[in-house]
Amino acid sequence: MIAFIKKILGCHHSMPALMVLIATSALGMALISQYFFGLQPCNLCVIQRYPYGIVIALGVIGFIISFQSKRAVAVLMSLMGITFLANSVIAFYHTGVELKWWKSFLEGCMVPPMPEKAEDILAFVQSQTKAVRCDEIPWADPIFNLSMANWNVIFCFGLGVIALISAYRIWKRA
Repeated sequence: MIAFIKKILGCHHSMPALMVLIATSALGMALISQYFFGLQPCNLCVIQRYPYGIVIALGVIGFIISFQSKRAVAVLMSLMGITFLANSVIAFYHTGVELKWWKSFLEGCMVPPMPEKAEDILAFVQSQTKAVRCDEIPWADPIFNLSMANWNVIFCFGLGVIALISAYRIWKRA
């Protein structure tokens, strides 16, 4: 089994395709939870989607050039690994905001300032669209009680490490 995993990690054709499949699935799950299950994302949730798009683009490019250059694929796998690790950092930041370890720097994640007069408050509340706050956890899994941001920290960190190991193995085989 270990030999099989090492073989897959060093395969310059399959690893970019596998990263595209994983990133597409993760992005697809986020979009399904939003559009089919009504789980509206906050600004930090949306920001965490961009690295998946970057990985998809890098993976497609990597798969296309995998027939030309193993070293170029290794470089792209390194970039995918760094992108996943960066997304893990963003998700960790989001986790800190959810757990109220710190306040978000994003203006859309904070509660807007309320008017001082009582009669203006109702007009203000009615004028605002329903914003999703970053410091509230809209969903947590029932087994471990982890939010989507918590899972994204773990998921992206693991994928980042896997992509970097793969980049090293592909570079070594080139």
